[in-house]
Amino acid sequence: MSGIIPVGASRAFDRHKEQRNRMTPNSLLSTLDLARAKYSQSELAKILGVSTKTISRWDAGGPVTRIQELALQQILSLPRQTLLPKASFRFIDLFAGIGGTRLGIESIGGQCVWTSEWDAYSQKSYTNNFADDHAPFGDIRSAQATDIPDFDFLVGGFPCQPFSIAGVSKKKSLGTPHGFECKTQGTLFFEVARIIKHHRPAAFVLENVKNLISHRKGETFKVILETLQEELGYEVHFKIIDAAHFVPQHRERIFIVGFRSETKFTWDDLKLPNTRTTLSSILHPQDGSEDSEMPFTTGAKAKVNPKYVLTDKLWDYLQRYAEKHKARGNGFGFGLVGPADTARTLSARYYKDGSEILIRRGPRSNPRRLTPRECARLMGFPDSWRIPVSDTQAYRQFGNSVVVPVVQAVAQTMRPHLMKVLKK
Repeated sequence: MSGIIPVGASRAFDRHKEQRNRMTPNSLLSTLDLARAKYSQSELAKILGVSTKTISRWDAGGPVTRIQELALQQILSLPRQTLLPKASFRFIDLFAGIGGTRLGIESIGGQCVWTSEWDAYSQKSYTNNFADDHAPFGDIRSAQATDIPDFDFLVGGFPCQPFSIAGVSKKKSLGTPHGFECKTQGTLFFEVARIIKHHRPAAFVLENVKNLISHRKGETFKVILETLQEELGYEVHFKIIDAAHFVPQHRERIFIVGFRSETKFTWDDLKLPNTRTTLSSILHPQDGSEDSEMPFTTGAKAKVNPKYVLTDKLWDYLQRYAEKHKARGNGFGFGLVGPADTARTLSARYYKDGSEILIRRGPRSNPRRLTPRECARLMGFPDSWRIPVSDTQAYRQFGNSVVVPVVQAVAQTMRPHLMKVLKK
């Protein structure tokens, strides 16, 4: 029914309405708020024939003309399916995080029909950015396969900590299990297998750290391949991709794709840009060419908020820490970079000290962290992406996310083969 707020968007609707009421108390609020609760920014932009930046300005309290208001009222009077193009396929989003993988799959015409994400803060970001008729399901281990709606495509980045180099080192130092022996995270791959076995989707794409291949001398990855190929009967392909082809960040991740029947899929068809981008493409210009966005930037020139500059105490500690390990012949230390550089991998621990990516501010000035908006850009999220959580949670979320344009490229490569399997 028109004007009804989907369950998954209700909390986002309340926060969004409160913000706009503070900024622009006028008669247009209810119309825009209902439209935004029913459609995402990208969906509303497509329907109205405007840019997502226009919708962002409206969300922030910008003016809406009378003609635009009438268009919004007309949109509310019609069901979604009459305004949006019919989806080419249906997919589910497992271990969804904040929805980076979903953005990539939606770019090739997919419709998300079910989502699973256990973290409450990630759910908050997810529901603030997607207008769904379903709220994210919590712990995947308690989901019955029969309760998941029919779908054609499964996507998921099962937790990587049990397999990552940092994760394994930490667990070893604590004397705790890692890999598949980690009962809380390492076995979640088998939850994916359980759902694939029941629903038999046409295809899937799974993402993880590159260390998954070498973990326990390859035994872990061998079990994964045997499960997907021999037990479930899927044609499987995998490739390690460095996100530096798309964003100014070295971030190597493995992508495992599978098809229910034989295809001619080949990674040779994956288009990787040859030109590398630099951090200048994601850093705040601080010259007034972009709108100020509190609390990340302030003032007419949208200068980076001073709170992101390292304190003297923290900067001194990081320098001494780096010198100590350098003297021991270790490579540990901070990563100091500028606009012309490519960054290290953004991690979920970035909120602690920002040491892996510190931005130079001149020889006599302490460096600064990236702002959460810059982190979003570094991971390939559009500037229209809402960040409704604290800086600490935002850093965790972007550090755990996929790089959106990488998923888009993988999805584009898969699409023709996915559609042929669906026709079969």
